[in-house]
Amino acid sequence: MISRFSTLTFERTVAAPVSVLWQAWTAPAARAVWAAPTDTVTVEFLEADTSVGGREVSLCKVEGQPDIRCEIGWLDLERGARSVNYEVISSEGGTQSAALVTAEFAAAEGGSRVVATVQIASLAEDMEAGYREGFGAGMDNLVETAARTMVLQRVIRAPRTLVWDAWVNAETLPQWWGPDGFSCRTQRIDLRSGGEWVFDMIAPDGTVYPNHHRYAEVRPRDRLAYTLLWGENGPKHADAWASFEDQDGATLVTLGMVFTTAAEFQDAKGFGAEALGLQTLGKLARFIGAE
Repeated sequence: MISRFSTLTFERTVAAPVSVLWQAWTAPAARAVWAAPTDTVTVEFLEADTSVGGREVSLCKVEGQPDIRCEIGWLDLERGARSVNYEVISSEGGTQSAALVTAEFAAAEGGSRVVATVQIASLAEDMEAGYREGFGAGMDNLVETAARTMVLQRVIRAPRTLVWDAWVNAETLPQWWGPDGFSCRTQRIDLRSGGEWVFDMIAPDGTVYPNHHRYAEVRPRDRLAYTLLWGENGPKHADAWASFEDQDGATLVTLGMVFTTAAEFQDAKGFGAEALGLQTLGKLARFIGAE
């Protein structure tokens, strides 16, 4: 007998501030890192708009099995405190379940805490066990991902269009990118979805740091997502994103990075990556005359 309705609660403590956990939960580039419950599952994102009224559509793929389609619709987003979304799971043209997911966030000793309540309506079969396993595994992945995520934010006193244009212009981006005293030497640059930027960052002492950014998504005046590589076609360093939001006539810029390993995250913190990243955003503000 199918258990048509059930409610599950998932609680996790994360070794990261609430602001970082919130970004890991909501930023599409971060969600893509932790969404697959196991290594045997591949998640392909077809659509991602984390805003009230926006939706996320993805396909979960397992070799030899039919794809599972997941549609999420965001109903409420209270930054750093609460999110509410619906979730519809379907496969082979049939709807398997619908759920209402409420997640609440708060500071906790050593970091932060998220409590997710999932109210499930099973439509084709009893989905409770699947949710308990799959959603639980995703929450475990979220904990691990947030613990190696770095988030930098700055309010720039300029309209969002101006800030965006300075970021995605191939002429202007190399002029301000990098910490104070650093310069960029570009080999090639194409700031579009599917494009790339291959360049060297040159430190004040002349040390050269090869970089390669591959752009997975460029969504005008909203966000961009890219992969950081150690030099041209080198090992992946991080999955990164930048988002741009209106804030009382100014622009809130969020720069996020999910480092490939916890060790790389600790190394980055150790050499002062947070302060250096904030210097980069400061250079952007100065470049457009907003400081």
